[in-house]
Amino acid sequence: MERLLGARARLRWVHQILGGALLMPYFLLTQVAVGGAVGGVNALNSLPLSLAAYAVALPLIAATGLSGLVRPMSVAAARALCGVPGERFAEGPARSWAARGRASAWWTLHLGVGALVSGVSLALPPMAVVLIALPFVSALREVPVTLGWFDSRAQPYVAPLAGIAVLAGVVLFAAGAGALLARLAPVLLGPTAADRLAAAEERAADLAVRNRLARELHDAVGHALSAVTLQASAARRVLDTDPGFVREALAAIEDTTRRTVGELDAVLGLLREGDGAGAGGGGLPAAPTLAADLDGLLARSRASGTPITARQDPGPAGDWGRLPEIASREAYRIVQEGLSNALRHGTGPVDLRISVRVGGGGWGDAGGWGKPGGSGEPAGSGEPRGYEEPRGHEELEIIMTNDPAGPGPAPAPAVAGARTTGGRGLQGAAERAALLGGQVEAGPHEGRWRLRAVLPLGGDARSGERSR
Repeated sequence: MERLLGARARLRWVHQILGGALLMPYFLLTQVAVGGAVGGVNALNSLPLSLAAYAVALPLIAATGLSGLVRPMSVAAARALCGVPGERFAEGPARSWAARGRASAWWTLHLGVGALVSGVSLALPPMAVVLIALPFVSALREVPVTLGWFDSRAQPYVAPLAGIAVLAGVVLFAAGAGALLARLAPVLLGPTAADRLAAAEERAADLAVRNRLARELHDAVGHALSAVTLQASAARRVLDTDPGFVREALAAIEDTTRRTVGELDAVLGLLREGDGAGAGGGGLPAAPTLAADLDGLLARSRASGTPITARQDPGPAGDWGRLPEIASREAYRIVQEGLSNALRHGTGPVDLRISVRVGGGGWGDAGGWGKPGGSGEPAGSGEPRGYEEPRGHEELEIIMTNDPAGPGPAPAPAVAGARTTGGRGLQGAAERAALLGGQVEAGPHEGRWRLRAVLPLGGDARSGERSR
């Protein structure tokens, strides 16, 4: 009885009545056309003509069902009333003709079946009530009712059984039609292969942006915490002997925390909008670049007490501002991550070289990386040893080395002498370079720790910018 008269069955019946109501404008239009075609009669007064108008309405319904907006409207109604799990339905308007054809088939089926159920629900229950009440109401017994073998005057006490049978037939028909529509709903309104591909691409884009935000948070906050810790440690050690250095360190701490709070607010604000950046394809917050922010990064890092030598060669143009924005942004983050590692784990001065050059070979050009007998491994690059860079294109090269011991004040490392190649920061740097078609390598090299990154500045970098 639950399947026939329960809450789900009643909702499905409402869904079918809704389909019948939606069919009425088509039916009224076609019944006028059918009546006019047979001599100007009223088709509603003739059951055959009404059925003909109903049949003519179905192709018209199918044609209007090809509209892309039919599917989301049908999905909303079916999800609410058919008792089918919502994840089995496609989202959004139908774009391909295959999806529109399936939505049209559902639209025609829903309205066609709904009209039949509506007609049966409207016409038969009153007749069933009359049959059930016929033996008990004398006025009804005076009215002859004949249905095939049944005659109300000859068999008045059989009428209630016939009335009950009519009601049962209406319930069974409505329940069966509802079950049929519920079974076909995910088949006709479910996602097509194109819908699944689009959903997968959307999820991939969402994941890519989330990973990007995670890298931004890691690089900005991680570097700031490392720098502030080392700056405060260095200032504490010389608090009584070098007040000028202490003032410089405190100013650097203030500037670092202010900038980092701004970046953190921007990223968290973006995450709050639409529950993640990928949800609406929103852009990323403005990030620091090599052209605009490198000098400040070096100044704040030097305030920790670690000597940093920076040699910069922007190339013939002599201007970092000519770099593609995405290359400048990613280069800044890679330098920032390299300095973070040097400040946390190094014990000597840092040597940084940034230059624009014309690519002419592989990783082996700078000290044996990727050559037989070379001492390092690319960090997260995913390329085999012996990888060759494209020749003849302009590229940005970043090389950072850190002596394990040397003269001058040394910062208090978080883990003295400990260096790793598997941290998230180096992995993030490798991912940043890979987005532009470049590579990052990090590891021991000739008695030093070295980070080397090569970023192409040609088509790869610019196509990466467009893909954002």
